[in-house]
Amino acid sequence: MRSGFITIAGKPNAGKSTLTNALVGEKVSIVSKKPQTTRNRMIGIVNGEKDGEKFQAVLVDTPGIHKPRNMLSEFMMKSVDVALEGVDAVIYMIACDKKQDEYDDAYINRFAKSRTPFILVVNKCDEVEEKSIIERVERYKDVEGIEAIVPISALRGKNVDMLLDVIFKVLPEGEAFYADDMYTDRSLRFLCAETVREKALRYLGDEVPYGIGVAVNKFEEREDGVVEIDCDVICEKQAHKSIVIGKGGEMIKKISTSARLDMEKLLGSKVFLTLYVRVKPDWRDSRLVMGELGYDKKNL
Repeated sequence: MRSGFITIAGKPNAGKSTLTNALVGEKVSIVSKKPQTTRNRMIGIVNGEKDGEKFQAVLVDTPGIHKPRNMLSEFMMKSVDVALEGVDAVIYMIACDKKQDEYDDAYINRFAKSRTPFILVVNKCDEVEEKSIIERVERYKDVEGIEAIVPISALRGKNVDMLLDVIFKVLPEGEAFYADDMYTDRSLRFLCAETVREKALRYLGDEVPYGIGVAVNKFEEREDGVVEIDCDVICEKQAHKSIVIGKGGEMIKKISTSARLDMEKLLGSKVFLTLYVRVKPDWRDSRLVMGELGYDKKNL
């Protein structure tokens, strides 16, 4: 038996959450085209067998590495630091559709020099010409300390099995940390809150989503099997509230309907979902509100 924790790090929009979901085979982390979608460390559990040997890879999906601008950003970067402590391997992801830069170079060299097994993943290979992929590989192929460089498309599943082979090789011998039927350690309540936030990210404009938080106030199963869920959708400005609600309530209805459908798949039952839009000015710099939303020390 092999088992271990592997942190997946990289800049925003590198595809970390998409890769986590692809490797696990279940939706662990919400995804969107907007940067900084992931705010908490997310655990994805991969159970499998290779060459007659069982393994469990515990993937730690992290927020995109960025310069903090508020207390929420500081929490996100702190969660990245915590996720890199004491793990058995690190995967750093770069995206082919972005320019190569010294920012990535610095992190890649830092991880390569550590004693922790390090895998470099070149993602979004389906979106560029082969020349761009080769340039990325050539840039880092001589960096000492890199276990492997794996070009993939996390979205299309290309070479994900190849990456899993590399992950298997770096896992140390050990017993499983989680039961075979678990794919994440997050509660259903938490996953439902994230589902609402994902839909807000999808349907709202570029400015509002970064100030959106979701709190689950009620999560109860009725006698008829229907799960009642009430959530607060929190925004920072009164003007944002109007945008979230939309003309005649059209936007919040769209978010609610889409979230409910995903929740029903997740829970395997009918869901009665109610969303309330509330304004809490500058909540991303409020320890009290951040704590209510799960962005605090106990959730690092």
